[in-house]
Amino acid sequence: MLTNLLSTNYNLYFGLSLACIIVAVLCALFVTVVILVQPGNSNGISALGSSAETFYNKDKGQSLESKLKKLTYICIAIIAVAMIAFFLIDVFM
Repeated sequence: MLTNLLSTNYNLYFGLSLACIIVAVLCALFVTVVILVQPGNSNGISALGSSAETFYNKDKGQSLESKLKKLTYICIAIIAVAMIAFFLIDVFM
């Protein structure tokens, strides 16, 4: 009876820990790729002097660049939650 309880508890601990690590690693790889794909925020020296409104800047909120930036923030939040959960599982189990 005690052996079953201990093995079940260990299996639960191992499964939850492994799930947290896998989620964090996959999100970290995704964030790395997305950051490498994104262009820089500045366009060189022209960004220092002028703030001209262009057609591209008007639709920037709906562009692929803004969607990638939002996905980056979401994945970083998921990594943080997974690592906090991993720590809590390690402490309490």
